[in-house]
Amino acid sequence: MVAFALLHSPSVGPSTWHPVAEELRRRGHAVAVPDVRAVASSPPPYAERVVQLATAQCAALNGDALLVAVGHSNAGLFLPALAHAIGARMMVFVDASVPPDAGLAEMVPARFAAELRRKAVDGVLPRWTDWWSEEDVAALFADAETRRRVVDEQPQLPLAYYEERVAVPEDWASTAAAYLLFGPPYTEVAYAAGARGWPVAHVPGEHLHMVVDPHAVTDALLDLTAQLSEAR
Repeated sequence: MVAFALLHSPSVGPSTWHPVAEELRRRGHAVAVPDVRAVASSPPPYAERVVQLATAQCAALNGDALLVAVGHSNAGLFLPALAHAIGARMMVFVDASVPPDAGLAEMVPARFAAELRRKAVDGVLPRWTDWWSEEDVAALFADAETRRRVVDEQPQLPLAYYEERVAVPEDWASTAAAYLLFGPPYTEVAYAAGARGWPVAHVPGEHLHMVVDPHAVTDALLDLTAQLSEAR
């Protein structure tokens, strides 16, 4: 049996993974979708708090299952630490940042950090979907109800969250990993993952494609997991 821990980006909320979780359960897999939005009101270190919150909510997963940790977007930076904490033997990065093999990972590139500082008011950022134009946000969703649900649950993160550097667990790169790409700006990250020998899949779509076509995303996750299993 394969079980999945689906970690959402702290910039959004767990409903970004709910459609895929439902599809995985329909196909017979155990799934946890931890809610880590409480990091928005937590003191630093934020990365450590994200992993603590997620680990506690994955405790019910069957210890005998083959556990796969999956992270979307910014959550990719926390995926190695979460995988280590919950005993996951595989990781799948979904349209996500991938940390360096060792040392500290920047939460966001320096050029983008400067832009975020301009958006912050009293040290707090607007909701993630408020960073972008209406045209960009509308393209993320297939229907108004899904958009409302995702938008309404977003936290407002402190600017300090994005200024933090994330400690990377030693030897995390020895854990089996794969990459699922939706599209820019993660194309180069996916290319680098392939250069490392990771299985890479491309399901063309916008950054929240999990809520647009959960069936195709689930197919890709299961296929990548199967490839990792065969390579073990």
